[in-house]
Amino acid sequence: MTHPTRDGMPSIFPVLRYRDAPAAVEFLAEAFGFERRLVTPGPDGTIAHAQLGLGPGTVMLGSAAGDEGGGMPRSAPHAVAQGPYVYVADVDAHHRRAKAAGAEIAQAPYDTDYGSREYAARDPEGLVWSFGSYLPGAVCEEGPPPQP
Repeated sequence: MTHPTRDGMPSIFPVLRYRDAPAAVEFLAEAFGFERRLVTPGPDGTIAHAQLGLGPGTVMLGSAAGDEGGGMPRSAPHAVAQGPYVYVADVDAHHRRAKAAGAEIAQAPYDTDYGSREYAARDPEGLVWSFGSYLPGAVCEEGPPPQP
């Protein structure tokens, strides 16, 4: 069964849990240019739910649950094998912004064999964010869609 989405809007939304979600929101806004679309405070200075946007994309995040269960336990480390990829039109300008805001650059900007320019940076809790000019889309028999 398919579910309709708004024209041009993504249908997949990464959800991230942070030990210090308020600090993560500040960092993602300052370093990576995310817009605060919704931030719902939780108890004791936590964030119950937040939606941050960049262009038409949205990531959702909140404070990690306590070790009693629900969400990611505070004591659990982030998995290193996965991380968000975000399309940006000007990779080098985005990289300069992130670096100036103190982001740890995991991979300096580089050109890929498939025509994208990309870089990677870690957020304060160690999650690796990849940014690039490749705009994922439906792959068809003729190959991936042309890039802007």
